[in-house]
Amino acid sequence: MKLDIIGDIHGCFDEFRALTEKLEYSWGTGIPIHPDGRTLAFVGDLTDRGPDSVRVMDVVCRLFEEQNALYSPGNHCNKLYRYFLGNNVQETNGLETTVAELDSMPADEYRSLRKRFLSMYEQSPLYQVVDGRALVIAHAGIRADYIGRNDSRVKTFVLYGDITGEKHPDGSPVRRDWAKNYNGDSYVVYGHTPVTGPRKVNNTINIDTGCVFGGQLTAFRWPERETVAVESNQPFVAEKFRSLD
Repeated sequence: MKLDIIGDIHGCFDEFRALTEKLEYSWGTGIPIHPDGRTLAFVGDLTDRGPDSVRVMDVVCRLFEEQNALYSPGNHCNKLYRYFLGNNVQETNGLETTVAELDSMPADEYRSLRKRFLSMYEQSPLYQVVDGRALVIAHAGIRADYIGRNDSRVKTFVLYGDITGEKHPDGSPVRRDWAKNYNGDSYVVYGHTPVTGPRKVNNTINIDTGCVFGGQLTAFRWPERETVAVESNQPFVAEKFRSLD
């Protein structure tokens, strides 16, 4: 299966379009389609913080519905899902920007997008296993011994990373560097923790290059194992990038 896996978009629609065009996808039908039949895949966190979460959501839902795109939900996706269900979630940490966009939509368009996103979320696995376990796409990563499992411990790891329960001074959770101890045969593509460039450690790669914080939006091509990136249009926020090495 030939995939182009897109890192955390966070509502950065213009960069998403630019990246797919750099990957030679055509937008003639309103969604990116590759002339050689390549498939787009997403590591999650489509929305929040950036300027165009609704447009990103709409296009990815169409790709899921019409082009069999692969979608692995992130923690922001999970929070939006719970918001759409009517759960009592805090409109913070970026969700408030998505909610503001949703509130400005005509009611019928809102209902349609809500239904489509819920459907995509519910039909998608917690993480994607591709090519007979040669490749795994998991939002915040996954331990080798967790592949194949979907219990609550694995869900927390895949959505939030290997969290310690402690907090950084800015309130964000402290995460262990699980990739340094990864010893699995499956190649793991993930995002979640912004890094200044694609980070390859053992049989893993982090492709969240902090587009919404002024970094880049990165794609990982499978099976070529190449990365392609475009520069962000957003202001650069240096403190949002974690140093893991």
